[in-house]
Amino acid sequence: MRFWPRSKKPVVPVVRLHGVIGQGTSLRPGLSLAGVESALDKAFAMRGPAVALVINSPGGSPVQSSLIVQRIRALAEKHEKPTIAFVEDVAASGGYWLACAADEIIADASSIVGSIGVVTATFGFPELLSRIGVERRVYTIGENKAILDPFKPQRDADVAILHAVQSDVHEAFVAAIKDRRGDRLGDDPDLFTGRFWSGHAAVGLGLVDGLGEIRTTLKSRFGEKIRIKSVSTSRPSLLRRLGLASAPSADSLVGAAYQHMLWDRYGA
Repeated sequence: MRFWPRSKKPVVPVVRLHGVIGQGTSLRPGLSLAGVESALDKAFAMRGPAVALVINSPGGSPVQSSLIVQRIRALAEKHEKPTIAFVEDVAASGGYWLACAADEIIADASSIVGSIGVVTATFGFPELLSRIGVERRVYTIGENKAILDPFKPQRDADVAILHAVQSDVHEAFVAAIKDRRGDRLGDDPDLFTGRFWSGHAAVGLGLVDGLGEIRTTLKSRFGEKIRIKSVSTSRPSLLRRLGLASAPSADSLVGAAYQHMLWDRYGA
């Protein structure tokens, strides 16, 4: 048991991992290793009994999910710090991957947890251009360079290529979850099908370790005098600090709509 000087209260740093994982927009920033690395470094370097992660994410980029998790695990091992994840509204898909970076996962009974799968969403407009009198010209070297073109009819061969990539990503995702959760995972056949559950149900499946919220849990673990210190993952831009804001671009509006769609899948 570690004892703290009477003049100083023990501190648990908290890093919030909130939002869609991957490249964000000016309207809704995304989660990436570049965006959270400095906050993670600072949190794990702080003197204290543990590091807390607050997760609220519907998922996103599997690559950034993996990179963030790897960084958290490297820091936890370097500083020998136990890590506790607290799920707010959603820890789904890549968001659940982030939660698994912690040694323990605590969720609210109504949190959405799971969705261990891979999805690619797009649109098809194979007849649109001909209807409006536009001829589209695409020149490639390599027969597979322009697969899944939304302005061409869908081909089975294109879908097979996409499924092969998705399968590889799914295998890596499942392996990462099994590595972190181990024997705590249940044997439900839907566990890795992309299904999601409430926090209450997730306890029985071994996806989370218990129900609760951050303040009550940390005080019960480390005493009533524990201080919870938030470590920011971002700084506001100069324009925002001056009370100004640039007009959103078309790309940022589309990106924000896409992020909103990901949140809506889980009713968040």
